[in-house]
Amino acid sequence: MESPDKNVMLFARLVFMLHAAAMQYLGKIKNPVTDKVERDLAGAQGMIDTLEMLENRTKGNLSQDESRMLAQMLQELRLNYVDEAQKPPPPPAQDGGAPA
Repeated sequence: MESPDKNVMLFARLVFMLHAAAMQYLGKIKNPVTDKVERDLAGAQGMIDTLEMLENRTKGNLSQDESRMLAQMLQELRLNYVDEAQKPPPPPAQDGGAPA
């Protein structure tokens, strides 16, 4: 049987991972694989949608702190999404086609 403390930690870890992925898609943090800042608004929207689904599916089953954490992260992501969506798309990468 899982301990309540472990489940709280696992839930927080899941929410933070989804948040970090969304921030990466928004171009706010580097992609650790490419070591570049990249923007993918469709990917960001997918992560936001996933967190919204999680919020809806867990409503009434979270502590006040967990609910607040999830709501604050969603608010931050939504505001950043709107900010990024208003910016022009980044220019295509020009690497000259030469291998690195």
